[in-house]
Amino acid sequence: MPFAFLRAPRFPFVLAVAAGFGPIVFGVVLTQLLSLSPCPLCIIQRMLYLLIGFFGLVGLFVGSARLGRALLLVLMIAAAAGGVFVAGYQTWLQRFVRFASCGADYPWWEELVDWAGDKMPLLFRATGSCSDKSWTLLGFSIAEWSLVMFCVLLGYFVYSLFRTLRKV
Repeated sequence: MPFAFLRAPRFPFVLAVAAGFGPIVFGVVLTQLLSLSPCPLCIIQRMLYLLIGFFGLVGLFVGSARLGRALLLVLMIAAAAGGVFVAGYQTWLQRFVRFASCGADYPWWEELVDWAGDKMPLLFRATGSCSDKSWTLLGFSIAEWSLVMFCVLLGYFVYSLFRTLRKV
C-alpha cells in the first residue's frame, strides 16, 4: 500500500510539526524578502500554527499512549478549527470588505497580538491591514492558502482521532 504511512500512529504528529512550523518560516521569510506587512489576523494564524506544531512535538513523545494521542489530536483539532475560522474571516474581509479594520473596538486578541509583537517582533509584529491582499499565488491570497491548509489539517486530524478512538 503506497500511502500506508498516513495510518501510522505518529504520522499526525509529524505532519503537525511540519505543517505547524513550515508556514511560519515561509511567512517570516516572505515578509522579509517582499517587505510585506502582516496584519493581526495573520499573526493569530501564526500563533495557531505554532500551537499545532507544539502539540505535534509533544505528540512525538507521547505517541505510543492512545489516550495521550487522542487528547493531543483533540487539541490540534481545536487549533485547526480556530485557524479555519480566522483564515475564513480574513478571506471574507479580503474578498468582500475593503478598508476594514480586523476587529471592532480593539478586541482582546489584538491586545494579545500587540503584546506578542513587543516580545518577538520578527514573528508577531502586526503592521498591515486585514483586508489588504498584499501577495497572491495562483490568484489566491496568503489568507486563502492558509484557509486551505487549516481545512486539510482539520480533516486529517479528525480522521486520525476517529482511527485512534476506534482501535480498542
